[in-house]
Amino acid sequence: MTPRTSDPSRTAVFTGTFDPLTLGHLDVIRRGRLLFEHVVIGIGVNPNKASLFSIDERVALARDIVASFPNVSVESFEELTVQFVRRIGARVILRGVRTLSDMEYEFGMSLTNNRLDPFVETVFLMADGEYSHVSSSLIKQIARYGGASSLGRFVPEQIIAPIMAKMQGQSG
Repeated sequence: MTPRTSDPSRTAVFTGTFDPLTLGHLDVIRRGRLLFEHVVIGIGVNPNKASLFSIDERVALARDIVASFPNVSVESFEELTVQFVRRIGARVILRGVRTLSDMEYEFGMSLTNNRLDPFVETVFLMADGEYSHVSSSLIKQIARYGGASSLGRFVPEQIIAPIMAKMQGQSG
């Protein structure tokens, strides 16, 4: 894959498991796409987490959700974030920060990434207050106990039915 711009510093990579992608994630993507010429959503595998959706399902859902953004693309990866960033020819990691504990974790990751590749910079965007409490595990609890009608406040509309189908499949 080649970068979508001739200047690697104008391509940002927003990585995560996105299981599922939330309105908080979408807020970071929307804001990031205004700051950078191109944003690549890198959907990774976390072996320490049990996923609701497969990697292929997460990529397909994310592509559907960001289809209206011409300067946003979605790719999967199974390597260190800095290796992925380097492989696609970018030099910026975009991160959303919700809480002080997120900031502490992200600060440590940023220092590690900088040691692995000093030419890769990390840019942090503070979460919109409306989404600062939203996490993927919270979404799963809301789906399980609050149902589809409650999910619309936290996830894009296109993902509600797939979440509910997965949750019903797990409880049966």
